[in-house]
Amino acid sequence: MWGAIAKSWQKDQGSTLRRLTPYLFLLPAIVVLGLTVFYPALQAFYLSFTRYDYNLTRPPVWIGLENFQRLGRDPIFLQTLRNTFLYLVCVVPILVTLPLGLAILVNKKLRGIQWFRAAYYVPVVISMVVAGIAWKWLYADKGLLNQLLTWLGLPKIDWLTDPKLAIFSVMAVTIWKGLGYYMVIYLAGLQAIPGELYEAAAIDGSDGIKRHWDITVPLMRPYLLLVAVISAISATKVFEEVYIMTQGGPRNASKTIVYYLYEQAFQELRISYACTIGLVMFLVILALSALRLSLEKVADSQPENAIGN
Repeated sequence: MWGAIAKSWQKDQGSTLRRLTPYLFLLPAIVVLGLTVFYPALQAFYLSFTRYDYNLTRPPVWIGLENFQRLGRDPIFLQTLRNTFLYLVCVVPILVTLPLGLAILVNKKLRGIQWFRAAYYVPVVISMVVAGIAWKWLYADKGLLNQLLTWLGLPKIDWLTDPKLAIFSVMAVTIWKGLGYYMVIYLAGLQAIPGELYEAAAIDGSDGIKRHWDITVPLMRPYLLLVAVISAISATKVFEEVYIMTQGGPRNASKTIVYYLYEQAFQELRISYACTIGLVMFLVILALSALRLSLEKVADSQPENAIGN
């Protein structure tokens, strides 16, 4: 009897160990993420309800929702919020549509097409610091773009010093940098579409742009949603371009939420206020992610035979 009990106990122990094995492998990663991501995030959440500024040797003082009320009255924050929204509205549609056109072009079986793919992808591997400095030189008063305008007999443009143009000049760099990355995502989806579908569409009289509208766009819907959400989150978190090219100027015209957060935290040493800005930004990104999940569910519920309808 005791032998049967021992065997049963060993069997239960072995079963428990097998169930725990995957979690034991995940434990080191969970510990690292907890120390570097989750704990700092919780600490920032707590600090957003406190006053922890200037003299960082003193402990935080609980003030409740005072920082959030201050955000609502802060004209610079409201302007950065508008700038970030403008960034979303202008950059995301271009990064959703234009890379798809590039992917369709480079998806053709032509000699040397891999060189075109590499050329379009080169901006992705270039550091944003290097790209920002290079574009800042191009936008300079005596830079290449103004030299071309002068050669054409046109007046020079204050690309980075005009409050009406500065943020759009920065957007151009973001678009240039992201085209190749999203093109590769689309290219992977295009190569998974069977060629027989295009042949059948050609027999039915669908050719040229109409062929892509009837076949490519419906089948690429998950990729379109993915690129839309990724580019929206990236546009919300834009920082390097602004930091290198404009420093948020002129007159806060190109200042975004992330740059304002950096300014408050590391230049003004208003840590608790910066944490409040970061919490608002987190909620915006969370809303974008939730929107993506809901759109994916709607797309998955669509019948597959809707192609071409």
